[in-house]
Amino acid sequence: MKIDGGCHCGAITYEAEVDPEKTSICHCTDCQQLTGTAFRVTVPAPESDYRITKGAPKIYIKVVASGARRAQAFCADCGSHLYATSVGDGPKVYGIRAGTARQRQDLVPRQQKWHRSALRWLPEFEGMATTEEQ
Repeated sequence: MKIDGGCHCGAITYEAEVDPEKTSICHCTDCQQLTGTAFRVTVPAPESDYRITKGAPKIYIKVVASGARRAQAFCADCGSHLYATSVGDGPKVYGIRAGTARQRQDLVPRQQKWHRSALRWLPEFEGMATTEEQ
């Protein structure tokens, strides 16, 4: 599925080819803190299928619990989070923030990750595959 989107202020835009069946919710504490809300919804795109069409995001490097480094891309003007990807050599997968896509209504999450960190006041999402970690 072809998607396109960008940040809130329009300074950065992108296009990508994604498999909407791979859309997921992440409940990890990093996603909670980086978004300022209960979870993040992400759809992956391989590096070859993701392209910035306008602007350039600012990159914040986050070292996760495993020691891996993740590049968190966001707009320096409006603060919109756009994607996260690995740092270093090798093929990259861009975890596109679903809320930035114009087609976000079609990006229905099919799985939950890091469910053990889910906030207890959230309702359960029925019929969704769930993993306690990633």
